[in-house]
Amino acid sequence: MKINALLKKLFNKTDSKDVAKKRLKFALIYDKLEIRDDMLGNLQQDLIEVISRYFEIDKKSIVLDIQRSDECSALVFNTPILSAKRIQEQPAA
Repeated sequence: MKINALLKKLFNKTDSKDVAKKRLKFALIYDKLEIRDDMLGNLQQDLIEVISRYFEIDKKSIVLDIQRSDECSALVFNTPILSAKRIQEQPAA
């Protein structure tokens, strides 16, 4: 493994070229699906709220992505899970 590749993996740095390419890819996908940026932001917040009920997650490392193929589109939500929360049982009424 090259030193640069190892450093990128360790420090999670990306080239500005890669960032620009990813932003363009997202813009094209969003245009095809007619998804507004505020809608994705709201969706991400809703997902964080629901998942946070059950898991401690790293909110700084969340990736929300739309992957598109010729047949379909997929929403991919990726976040590191730090731990599971213990849910206290509600007494029967």
